[in-house]
Amino acid sequence: MHYIVFLFILFFFSSCSSDKPSAVDSTLSSSSFEISSSIFSSSTIEPHSSSKNPVINSSSAETPKESSSSVSSSSVEKSNSSSSAKTPSSSSDSGICTSCDSYTALPPEIVENGGSGSITTYGSITAKETSQGGACNYGETNIQYYAAIHVHQIPGDFLGPWKNGLACGACVSVKAKTPTGWKSTIVRITDKCPDDNCGVDLGGAPASDIMGIIVGRYEGEWEFVPCKGIENVYGDSTSIYTKEGTNSFWSVIQVRNPPDALESITLVNLKDSTTYNLELAIEAENYWKVPSEVLQSEDSFSITVSYRSGNPETWFLKGNELSQEQKTFYYYEYK
Repeated sequence: MHYIVFLFILFFFSSCSSDKPSAVDSTLSSSSFEISSSIFSSSTIEPHSSSKNPVINSSSAETPKESSSSVSSSSVEKSNSSSSAKTPSSSSDSGICTSCDSYTALPPEIVENGGSGSITTYGSITAKETSQGGACNYGETNIQYYAAIHVHQIPGDFLGPWKNGLACGACVSVKAKTPTGWKSTIVRITDKCPDDNCGVDLGGAPASDIMGIIVGRYEGEWEFVPCKGIENVYGDSTSIYTKEGTNSFWSVIQVRNPPDALESITLVNLKDSTTYNLELAIEAENYWKVPSEVLQSEDSFSITVSYRSGNPETWFLKGNELSQEQKTFYYYEYK
């Protein structure tokens, strides 16, 4: 009996313990819940955190922009550095130099309407004499601002602007580097250079303007320009001149004090429109050969002189007038 009562009591307490969890079970359960919550919470936040990652990445994606900005800044620095690297050229362009009168003799460089290279002088910077006509065969003139131009580009090639005297009468704007910067002048070409490395060889007065009292070989540039309106390059009015020895069988003519270098001379018989395109004479530079039939004609002719810069000038006279020796026909009298 006591045994049965004992079993009953054991069964009763066993049933009660199954309805209420033990402290240990509660602790374990709570711990499991917290771990589970922690895991859940972590997995919930992590995706959210992951969704923020693109924002973070976007911010870091601007890093290349910052890097690009850095590159751009570097480019600016390079640009500034490049600009600064041009300073010597800019300084050179200012025309300032040292030992300016000792420029190295080099063949001139030719551009479309001028060139660059040596600027020298063969005149007196103190007497400042006028041109004696030089290789252009002008004879004695009243031109004080004159110069010689180079015959060759490379010694012996005859590719300079002289061209058997076609450069005669042209005006050239010349500038050279000096200790204080560029100095310039304008001259009329009346001669050719004997120096293979010559560029422009100045008469005394223009040389004085550029070189002062220190003559030598200077570095410079030149450009062909019209002569009209320029002081000191005219010795007289524009005219046609017949050479000594001219007669009714032979005559060569030249234009003196032209407004620019000549390109051509054309004669037209006003009676029958016969046209003659004159050629440069082989007897003397800067002269043009007149056909003998013109020299022996009493017909009136137009003589049109075309210049490098345009604006041709036309004289009117009889053909046989050109057979007179050393005769000057001023444009203002025969136009």
